[in-house]
Amino acid sequence: MKRVAGDGVTLAVLDEGEGQPVLLIHGFPDSSALWRNQVRALVGAGFRAVAPDLRGFGESDRPSAVEDYTTRRSFVDMIMLLDELEIERAHVVGHDFGAGLAWALAALAPERVERLVALSVGHPNTFRHPSLEQRRRFWYQLFFQFEGVAEELLSRDDWKLFREWTAGAPDRDRYLADLSRPGALVAGLNWYRANSSPHRELGERPPFPSVAVPTLGLWSSGDEYLVEEGMLGSAAHVTGPWRYERLEDASHWLQLDAAERVNELLLEFFA
Repeated sequence: MKRVAGDGVTLAVLDEGEGQPVLLIHGFPDSSALWRNQVRALVGAGFRAVAPDLRGFGESDRPSAVEDYTTRRSFVDMIMLLDELEIERAHVVGHDFGAGLAWALAALAPERVERLVALSVGHPNTFRHPSLEQRRRFWYQLFFQFEGVAEELLSRDDWKLFREWTAGAPDRDRYLADLSRPGALVAGLNWYRANSSPHRELGERPPFPSVAVPTLGLWSSGDEYLVEEGMLGSAAHVTGPWRYERLEDASHWLQLDAAERVNELLLEFFA
C-alpha cells in the first residue's frame, strides 16, 4: 500500500498494474479490500487498478471531527490522489457511498473521468425525494445520527445488532475486525453524520449536476439497503451514454457475490 496526501489526511492506496487507470472507491463499512476480485481482473486485462482506503477506513487517517467526513472533503482527497499519482484521467468505479463520491467526480470534474460505473447507488438527484420503501431501508442512516448511542448499541453483546444488520455481507468478519480498532466505528458513522443529517431535508436542495461521461449503473436484486428506483431514475440525470444492468440474486456487495459477472461488465464497458 502506498501513502498519498489528501485534504489534511494521508490515505492508504493500493496501486497495481500498468495501463489505463481505474479508480475504485468503496463505501461503508468497507476498505480497498472490497475490490480484491476486480483488482485481479483489471490488472490481468492490462489496466492499472487504484483502490484507496477512504478517510476513516482501512489504513487511512481517521480525523475526529464530523465535518471532516463531508463528500466535499473526500472529493478533494480523490483529486489530490489522482494528481499525486500523476493520473490525468481515469475510469471511476464506486460502490455504496463511494458511488455517491464517484457521481460527484463525474459531474464536477468530468475532465478527470473517462467512464463512470456506479454500483448500487444512483445519481444523487434520485434521493432528493425518496419513496417510503427507500426510507424504510435507510432506517440505519437515522439511527447513526445519535452519537454515542449508535456506537454503543452496534457493538454491544459482541456486536449483536451489527451482525444482524450485516447478515448478508460476505466480509462481515473483516468489518468486525476493522471497526473494533480505536476510533474506527466513530469515523465510519461520521460519514453519515456529515452527509445524511435529517436537517438537510428541511430546506430545498438545489439539483445536482447531470453527468455527461459514459455511465454504467449496476444494481443487484438481493440488495437490502437500496431499491432499484434509484438506479433506474439515474437515466434522467446522465446526458452521455447510459447503460443499466440488473444482477439477480446478489446481495448489496455484488462485486463479491457476483464477481465474475461484475468483472465481465467492467472490462466490456472499458474496452
